[in-house]
Amino acid sequence: MLSQIFILSSKGDRLIHKDFRGETCGTSTDLADAFYRRITSLPGDQAPVFMAHEGRHFVHVRHAGLYFVATTTPDASPFTLVEFLNRLVTLLRDFCGPLSEKNVSLNFALIYELLDEMLDYGYVQTTAPEVLRNFMHTEPVATKPFSLLDLGSIGLFGAETQQSKVAPSSAASRPVLPPRGEQGTRNEVFVDVVERLTVVIAANGTPMKVDVQGEIRLKCYLPGSVEMRIGLTEEFCVGKSELRGYGTAVRVDECAFHSSVKLDEFESGRVLKVTPGQGELTLMQYQLADDIPSPLPFRLFPTVDQDPTGRLRLYLKLRCDLPPKSQALNVRLQLPVPKGVSSLAQELSSPEQTAELQPSTKSIRWDIPRCQGGSQLSALFKLEVPGLSRASLLELGPANLAFELPAHTCSGLHVRFVRLPGPAGPPHRWVRYLTHSDSYVLRL
Repeated sequence: MLSQIFILSSKGDRLIHKDFRGETCGTSTDLADAFYRRITSLPGDQAPVFMAHEGRHFVHVRHAGLYFVATTTPDASPFTLVEFLNRLVTLLRDFCGPLSEKNVSLNFALIYELLDEMLDYGYVQTTAPEVLRNFMHTEPVATKPFSLLDLGSIGLFGAETQQSKVAPSSAASRPVLPPRGEQGTRNEVFVDVVERLTVVIAANGTPMKVDVQGEIRLKCYLPGSVEMRIGLTEEFCVGKSELRGYGTAVRVDECAFHSSVKLDEFESGRVLKVTPGQGELTLMQYQLADDIPSPLPFRLFPTVDQDPTGRLRLYLKLRCDLPPKSQALNVRLQLPVPKGVSSLAQELSSPEQTAELQPSTKSIRWDIPRCQGGSQLSALFKLEVPGLSRASLLELGPANLAFELPAHTCSGLHVRFVRLPGPAGPPHRWVRYLTHSDSYVLRL
């Protein structure tokens, strides 16, 4: 049972607010401010999902920099509320397009109408997009279309760098459910293999932890219900003892499927069968730990010493071990430095790189827009640290790396085919691969 729902921007601005029961004392602005103060006062970047404040319980998830917050009473199931909020995020993508502060503001009338149909007096009625669409009367407002000139924003439905092919220009911005009167004009299917990489590398370069969390997402624009067959790599194995095919095994430790996926051909041919409605669906989730078939994408080689003037010299050499035709985008290295540092001088290996000292976190942020596979980048930082000592050097590191790898999977899993029955002129089918860092720690 929900009392209120908020959607807040990254700065705490209230974009959407819906009060279902009128039980809260004070204004909605007071509640939103109280939640945002609690979130921003917590140490670290990972805030708890559940919080209590003056007898009111907050449950929240964060997507695309936005906070989706629900208030509830102590007797409600917190995990049910988290599932509902995640489902709400998916529905907003289906009806409004990609999530952003601007898009939520432009489609506020549609979002309020959607919440009215989803909940009645705080009780969930339905989250099925095919049911909700029958009751929607407000048209979605589209944001600026996708542009290849903005290469920094390439995501799941952006450019495929290895083959120089791109999805249609409207693929990244239009909602899955089109406005009325446009049915049958956007027959497209997107299959995305998305992996999150968690790595800890010791100071001697030995991997201490490697974990891959992956999922196969389906985004369907087809107006009717058609059975779809999606073929995975024939050598795909689940568990360490299973062997299949004649090539190199693509192995995962465990996997789970959506309840609508039919698995009668999975054991024999590694084929998933599903009859999707319009919207987004996670077909399969899988996990792989410790033993991945491809090399880790990045290695760091640091050198730390003092120059004749007493400044701390930090030389970083970052090597990209991806195949030469692959590349990493939006690479960012965050390195904690001694708290007493007062200034930073830098020498970077290429002009498109940037680096700065962040006084609030006492760390160096090194940004690399694009890093080609097989390349090696370097940076020399000279830090002014008054009273430098051995104890100060202990505050150096570890480095945290964030990046995106388009058209690449660390597990080696690929989609062989996407087939739909029907006459000539089948829908457009797009397959995308993306790996991004969840936590990539390199100890010095």
